[in-house]
This record gives sequence, C-alpha cells and structure tokens, in this order.
Amino acid sequence: MSESGILKRSTILIHGSIGMPLAIIGYPLVVYLPPFYAQEVGLNMALMALVLVFARITDVITDPLIGTLSDRWQTRLGRRKPWLVMGVPLMLIGTIMIFMPPDGVGIGHLLFWTVLMYLGWTMVTLPYGAWGAELSSLYHQRSRVVASREGYVLIGLFLAALAPAIVQALGARYQAGQTDGFLMESAVWLFGKDGQLGIGYGPILAVMAWLMIILLPLTVLLVVTRVKEAPSQSVQRTEWKKGLRVLKNNGPFKRMILMLLVVVTGESFRNALSVFFMQHVIQIQAQIGLMYLLYFGVGILGIPFWLLVGKRIGKHKAFCMALGISSASILGMFFLGAGQLLPFALLFCVKGFCFAAFQFLPLSMLADIVDLDTARSKEHRTGLFFAIGGMAQKMAMALGLGLSLGLLALVGFDAKAVEHSANQLLSLRILYILGPVLLYMSAFAIAWKYPLTAARQERINQWVVRRNARLSTTAS
Repeated sequence: MSESGILKRSTILIHGSIGMPLAIIGYPLVVYLPPFYAQEVGLNMALMALVLVFARITDVITDPLIGTLSDRWQTRLGRRKPWLVMGVPLMLIGTIMIFMPPDGVGIGHLLFWTVLMYLGWTMVTLPYGAWGAELSSLYHQRSRVVASREGYVLIGLFLAALAPAIVQALGARYQAGQTDGFLMESAVWLFGKDGQLGIGYGPILAVMAWLMIILLPLTVLLVVTRVKEAPSQSVQRTEWKKGLRVLKNNGPFKRMILMLLVVVTGESFRNALSVFFMQHVIQIQAQIGLMYLLYFGVGILGIPFWLLVGKRIGKHKAFCMALGISSASILGMFFLGAGQLLPFALLFCVKGFCFAAFQFLPLSMLADIVDLDTARSKEHRTGLFFAIGGMAQKMAMALGLGLSLGLLALVGFDAKAVEHSANQLLSLRILYILGPVLLYMSAFAIAWKYPLTAARQERINQWVVRRNARLSTTAS
C-alpha cells in the first residue's frame, strides 16, 4: 500500500479472496436451507422463519461490540487480523452442524448452531470489511477494492451453483443405478447419507460445507500473512454509545442505512421464495442448480460493466439503474407459466447481471461515508460504521426471510405437498414478484438523491489529509 492511496493489483486481489468462501455459505442460508429443513427435516416453516429471524437479531449486540473492539484493540497482529483468526473455527463448526445435521434434529439444534455460526460470521466479516475500507482513501480505488472482494463473492456464488448442479447430476445417476466408480463412491462418502446419494437439498448443503472447510481457512491464512493493515490514525476516542450518535448527524449514512435495509430485505424476500417459485410455478426440478449457475456466471461478467457505469455516472445512480433493470426483469416473470424454462432463464440472467451492482456499490459508498465522519469527528471509526451497516444488512436479511416464509405459510402453502391449489400458486407468484419489486423501487427513491458524490468525497479527503499534516507538524 502506497502513501498516495494507490494499491498494488496483487494486494487488491489477495485481500478480496475471503469473499469467495463467505459467499458459499451466505447464499445457501437463504436459498437452500429453508426448503431443506421444511421438506426433508420436516420443521414447521413458520417456526423455522421465527428461529432464523431470532438468530439474526443477536447481531444487534455482537455487531457494534465487535466493530468497536476491532477499531480499538491493537495487537501484534494488528486490529483486524485477530478477529478473522478467532472467527474461522466458529464459522466452520456452525456451518457443519447446520448444513450436515444428524438425524432427528429439531428446532433447538437449528437455533443454537445458527447463532454460533453468525457469531463467527460477525467476527470475520466486520473487521474484514473495515480493513478493506481502510486500504485506500481514494474514491475509485475503494470501488476496485470492493469490486475485487465482490468479484470473489460472485466466484464463490458461481461455485455454490456449480456444486449443486454436479451433485444433483451425480445423484440422478446414482438413483438410476449407476453406483460404481471412484467419483461416485467419493460423492456418496462425502455428500451422501446412510450410504445413499439422493437428489434433494441435503447433498447440496453437504457439498457447500466441504467447500467452506477447504476454502475459508486457506483464504484467511493467505490474507492475514500477505496483506498489511492500515495503521491506526485515531486522534481521539469516544464511547461506542456516543459513537452510535453518528446516525443522527451523518445524513448520507442515514440514507445509506435506510437504502440497505430496504434493498436487502427485497433480495432476501425474493431469494427465500426462488426455489419454491421454480419448483411449483415454472416446474423446474433438476435444472435449479443450472439456473443459479447461469445467474452467478452472468453476475461475474457484470462486474466490469457496473464499475464503468459507477465511474461515469456515480455509484448511487449506477445502483439505481441496477434496481430499475432488476425490477423490470422480475415483473416479466409474472407472466410465465409451467414449462417456460427458456424465458425464465433469460429473465433470471438479467437479474443476475444486476446482482453484481447490488453486491459492491453500496459497500463502496459506505467506505466514502467514513471520510465524512472522520472530517467531522477527528476519529477513524471504520469498524463501527461497518458494524452498523452489517447489522442493518443482517436484520434486513432476517426480515426478508421471515416475511416471505411467514406470508407463504399464512396463505396455506405447504412446502412438503406435491400439488398445490391455483390460489396457493397465485399467492406464491404475487409474493415472489410484487414483494421485491416494491422494495426495489423504494430503495431507488432513497438512493437517487444520495449526496456524497465523487467530487465531494475528494474534497473531504483532501481536507482530512491537510488537517492530519498540520497536526503532525504541530506534534513534531
């Protein structure tokens, strides 16, 4: 990292790599976990939604605490790195117990291990996000840092879609009697149950868990040993409760938090219903893994496009553009029926292309907001800002998940049933289409007048640099 804020490409690429395993666990929690526990484990869907929401609510306590501690706790390893090292074991054991549960588990098992996994998740993701925001003070360099991380996220999501497609294909061959061969025997041992390899959601979650076991420790070790932390620059310190008052005085931050709450709720709402919509409305079964493979593959291709658009018209307007295109693609799905696989795949890919913008643009904007707070408070509270932002995202994910599954249960939709009435299918269609679109358009209205542009951020950063220089001269 240079004093000018220009980062080496290798630094950006290495630092972003942790995004890959984080994505592998993140998306299945919303997409595959609900149908697995509802259809194969047999848990009540409304009760499961309540448990998953409660597990996320625990982040209200852990997020600001860990964010503030990672700002202040200076060790020989640095401020951010120790948290990543301590969080990895908690994430791994929680993931294994959630994704590969023993027979006969109940709602208590899901609650305990989900809370533990989320604690490890917070210990890794919050300091990691704050670390990335501190790597450079330059507006467009931050976009590169976040885009690198989210590029790895999309690669992780691509793997998370490729693995189910492969394991479902192997499961279909196994069910057809093709049980011999080293590959099949390995798949049965790693992803099967009771010596059998099925085509349900259990093998899909098992392969996700194995990917996490391999990739999370490797990428964390690589980043901790190869990337330097930015030095602590705090001039003064305040109590974390006082620090929370930034919500009251920082207009761009309040707008950003509201935008994150709305758009992430919409994404989580749609994601939780996607598998049910594909299964019962479009009547896709074995091709679900392929649909997500296309979705995330196109999303990876969208990263350079949204980086360029953000540079040309501003990050917030590029984000609004992605919201508009996403809403149009989802509305188009309202008119699709059973067997219309190709039209659904095309519209699903359009939404996937916009997914890249949803991933990295808001986080890059959040890094810019930290500069405004630094200019006003004379303190670097990056960890606290990312803690509040992360808490907002997690609460929104829980809200979207709980609302979608709760409303689906309310209309009488039974996830274990083979056939559903026309009214139930219509309710599923309406929830899947109109729910997220209304939320996306609300986020559009919030983001359109976002005030922290590239020109304003540059002026703020230059002012902070000049002030720090004066303070250094005075101190010497």
